[in-house]
Amino acid sequence: MPKKILITEKPSVAMEFAKVLNINGARKDGYLESGEWIITWCVGHLVTMSYPEKYDENLKFWRLDTLPFIPKDFKYEIIENVKKQFNIIKGLLSRPDVDSVYVSTDSGREGEYIYRLVEQESGIKLPNRRRVWIDSQTEEEIKRGISEAKDLSEYDSLSDAAYLRAKEDYLIGINFSRLLSIIYGRRIAKELNEEKISISVGRVMTCVLGMIVSREREIRNFVKVPYYKIIGNFGEDDKTCFNAEWKVTENSKVYNSPKLYNDNGFKKEEDAKDFIISLKDKEVIVKEVKKSKIKENAPLLFNLAEIQNECTKRFKIKPDETLEIVQNLYEKKLVTYPRTDARVLSTAVAKVIKTNLNGIAKGYKDEEVQGYIKKMVEEKYSTDLTKTKYVNDSKITDHYALTPTGQGYENYEKLPELQKRVYKIIVKRFLAIFFPPAEFNKISVTINVENEQFTASGKVCTKIGYLEILKNKDTSEEEKNENKDNLEILNTLKKGQKINVLNYEIKEAQTNPPPRYNSGSIILAMENAGKLIEDEELREQIKGAGIGTSATRAEIMKKLEKIKYIAINNKTQIITPTAKGEAIYDVVNTAMPDMLNPKLTASWEKGLDMVAKKQINADEFIEKLDNYIKSKFNKLIVKM
Repeated sequence: MPKKILITEKPSVAMEFAKVLNINGARKDGYLESGEWIITWCVGHLVTMSYPEKYDENLKFWRLDTLPFIPKDFKYEIIENVKKQFNIIKGLLSRPDVDSVYVSTDSGREGEYIYRLVEQESGIKLPNRRRVWIDSQTEEEIKRGISEAKDLSEYDSLSDAAYLRAKEDYLIGINFSRLLSIIYGRRIAKELNEEKISISVGRVMTCVLGMIVSREREIRNFVKVPYYKIIGNFGEDDKTCFNAEWKVTENSKVYNSPKLYNDNGFKKEEDAKDFIISLKDKEVIVKEVKKSKIKENAPLLFNLAEIQNECTKRFKIKPDETLEIVQNLYEKKLVTYPRTDARVLSTAVAKVIKTNLNGIAKGYKDEEVQGYIKKMVEEKYSTDLTKTKYVNDSKITDHYALTPTGQGYENYEKLPELQKRVYKIIVKRFLAIFFPPAEFNKISVTINVENEQFTASGKVCTKIGYLEILKNKDTSEEEKNENKDNLEILNTLKKGQKINVLNYEIKEAQTNPPPRYNSGSIILAMENAGKLIEDEELREQIKGAGIGTSATRAEIMKKLEKIKYIAINNKTQIITPTAKGEAIYDVVNTAMPDMLNPKLTASWEKGLDMVAKKQINADEFIEKLDNYIKSKFNKLIVKM
């Protein structure tokens, strides 16, 4: 009877597959075997692209006459320290009793690339090649993945995109690192008082460096400008008073005045004082009272970028540390596949999501979480998500959002404390989507003082809803009570009512520079093609092609820090460029500024995505890449 070989990306994952397939035999050197199955594993990448000197020894030296280096056929080689495992896999694939391979490397572009390189370098293509594509390491999902495994050829376009990503990074990195080092290396070394320097350029890495340096220089060159606001204190006495802020309108006496800094402040304090004097003894009338009830739903689920940002804020850890933690939770069957860009569930998953909830209820021995689940049961909260914003098949590519599986609790107690805390954050975000929306009463009041307009508003939570789980603990009880009192005062006002002014005061304000990136917010900015968008809902609405992918962004930051182009503060996770990083930025900005443009970098990523989706073919992409490199070289050589 012919045997089937199943290949995973890591040994730990292979063990999970072995449990599901009931392979109880002794572990052999680099694989497991039973009557029907052989399970073996890669250890990450086993094959890599060869350096230029493997094509020609002369290419070892960085010289202009050997550039641009664009081979027609690319060379690959086995990574030396994992050669043994490669040979084990090759030997297993070549066994005469093996006729089928089940590719079970991570379900994504890089996982696909890892296996395809092994197949390519082994020279063995079995007659029956199947692809196991799973969203979690649970027994049910592994069984489903194996039983529903598709022919590997269905993933050829994903494989094409993976090869092209590697070729693009290789060609841009080697060619422009060498070229810029030859042209500018000595000058930069002299500037930095170093003996020798090589310039490292990368398709994504250089763009991210550009974002960080640009932000730092914006902060450095920022000049704080004071301006002066007008605040009116209205009411009968101290108990009934409220503050309202002046804002210019078309009917204002200072509309379009050069004295204004913006629409709610003056450039000079003297002009603000004169403006207050002009309002003395003028009649104050309530022009408008708007009352509304607002509902606010729980935020969408985590994708990798969002959980990385959250963990940076809460625990001050770097994105690669978060990825390592969540990857471990995935391998321990506790959460779904982490390298996902989606923040929603698929319709199919939403139909069976109650299973995850039941698993958490039975297995997760956390008092706080059990309290939330108890409330869900007692209040009979619906678990039907199908018509909510949390389910959207069009926003899912390879995988749905990061969610707890409701399984794997036999592994939970052995987890380090930080991993338990990260897991709890994921569970709470998941439970929040089943809770009702938070509800608020809001009042906006417009006050008219001789055609000058002041506004005040108040907002108070009337139903806590999902905020019971994701409540903002930074809001003090004093602030909450103040909001409530303000709302009650504004609630007594009626349109057309005359009220008193107790006094007008000047409040000094000033413009502020943009914040520095931290190691979490830079990941969000990369996901949104260079835009740092604080508002979570807005991020989701405008999200397009990002810089890098969920699987690679953390590694890019790690590399930038390793080559000392940036520094990351371990306590705050704030990112600053180094002198070396700024020098490299200046060189790239002079020589090829488009490399610093997030839109260009994102467009290359979009092109890879189009290859994966069969919207363009691989030849078309590589031709554009070759033309880009050659045209850049021609322009730079002319400048020399």
